[in-house]
Amino acid sequence: IPYVVKPDDVTLGVADWYATSMADGYDFANVLVKTREGRPIQIMPNKDANGTTSARVQAAVLSLYDETLRLKEPTKSGEAISWADADKEIGAKLNELKEANKPVVLLTGTMASPSTSKIVEEFIAAYPNIKHVVYDAVSESGAADAMLAMYGKRALPNYHLNKAKTIVSFGADFLGDFHGGFEKAYIAGRKPETGHMSYHVQLESNMSLTGANSDKRVVVKPSDQVFALLNLYNEITGANVSSKATPVDAIMKQLASDLKKAGSKAVVMTGLNDKNAQLIALAINKALNSEIIDTENTLNIRQGNDVEVAQLVSDMKAGKVAGLVSYNVDPIYSLSNSSDFSEGLKKVEISVALSTENNKTVNASHFALPTPHFLESWGDTQFDSVTYGLMQPTIQPLFNTRQVQDTLLKWSGNSTKYYDYLKAFASENILNGSSWNTALHNGFFTKEVSTENVAGEVSVANAATTLSNSAKKASGFELNLYTKTGLGDGKQANNPWLQEFPDPITRASWDNYLTMSMADAKELGFANPVKDNGAIDGDYAKVSVNGVSVTVPVMVQPGQAKGSVGLAVG
Repeated sequence: IPYVVKPDDVTLGVADWYATSMADGYDFANVLVKTREGRPIQIMPNKDANGTTSARVQAAVLSLYDETLRLKEPTKSGEAISWADADKEIGAKLNELKEANKPVVLLTGTMASPSTSKIVEEFIAAYPNIKHVVYDAVSESGAADAMLAMYGKRALPNYHLNKAKTIVSFGADFLGDFHGGFEKAYIAGRKPETGHMSYHVQLESNMSLTGANSDKRVVVKPSDQVFALLNLYNEITGANVSSKATPVDAIMKQLASDLKKAGSKAVVMTGLNDKNAQLIALAINKALNSEIIDTENTLNIRQGNDVEVAQLVSDMKAGKVAGLVSYNVDPIYSLSNSSDFSEGLKKVEISVALSTENNKTVNASHFALPTPHFLESWGDTQFDSVTYGLMQPTIQPLFNTRQVQDTLLKWSGNSTKYYDYLKAFASENILNGSSWNTALHNGFFTKEVSTENVAGEVSVANAATTLSNSAKKASGFELNLYTKTGLGDGKQANNPWLQEFPDPITRASWDNYLTMSMADAKELGFANPVKDNGAIDGDYAKVSVNGVSVTVPVMVQPGQAKGSVGLAVG
């Protein structure tokens, strides 16, 4: 719509660019946002901040305008309510529960925001009966727990793959979503024209983007990955942990030799979300004196804690939780035991869901409070130990929303607006006298901080034994769940750009499917389900997971491990 009175700082047809950050609990990126006449239309990486983007990050601009799914105003039991009335009722109930010392849980996704963490601390100080639990729909809790056990710091290790000579990965799709992805560093380490070309071996069940780009891809069933990792640990460290033979043991012996030869320029990674498996990988890297894995400048993404989430569900189901305040999560949709969570949610005295979009957890909560899209928000981020990002609005709020930070400040009795709080926090704790305007313009600020680790007390031998005893060598088919490159954890499943996005391996879009090896497909009588005209020809399979059955078409995948089938989640 043409301007009636054109603002002085707007030239029609000339775009403005804003530096900001995205942190939605699964995707984390320092980005540049292109706007025309006050409307964001494109998201690109902020290369000055070493930023990268994925399909989901770039498609997030469309989710901003999602009038169907976005929450537009506060509601109570589905009926509209004013912010003032919602604050009054919720505040009164929180105070009542505090006086009675009844447990309340603040359940959030990973925020990776230092100022928000401070606000949460102040909120808990105002309500000592509240506990903060972090839940990630796609968890990497095993890796964070292993880091805490070995290095005394609960975070994810960083990987400088640009410096690597030999890379061995057990199902870690680091060109996809493993630890947020390391495609930029990986590409930098594979440039023959510079004389540097890393050697990469990928052991996996499903064909992944990482496996498709490896120098040597080894197809193994999920259970064999565990024992192959243990056998590699024995070969490199000289340990004698009880394990089982696998079809790739000869390859493990050769890889052990290659890794020892590369020494500090070698690295071993595993995508298994298991604390003990991650401890074995850390121990191997420690034995190699690997300089590729960085346990000091760690990553602050994916902070979810599986143990605490499981305890929360158990306590809710037992009626031990009196209140739940959730932000940016939908456990009724994404939890494997979501029925237990739903049952427990009915027993709490008050449930408040703060969310940008409508979802199952919002619908099941007493209060639904809308939060703005990140392109409408102020904020800060800290994706690793030394790089801080700033988030700024690129458009006026489209709906009657309020940031979670302003909400928690208000409920804590602090009348400060979040923008003023953020500016003061950054000036006092981050910028070291540097200009706020300059940092906001650049979108990031790098600060040298002490990142010395405190060694944790952990027995790797016990971890290896526990892993070996708990792992099972299946005799039948094994199901391998993975995230699709386009949809990730499913937060943007309503985004047509992502539904239309072809999977980089199978090229399929707008559907989910069960991947199966050619040998298994022939034995079971399956064929690829898509005909030349794009129609499904009727080859479907039923899969049951935790009592939930789904019927999906079968995709015959030449790179799939025999005896293993893959199914995307999210």
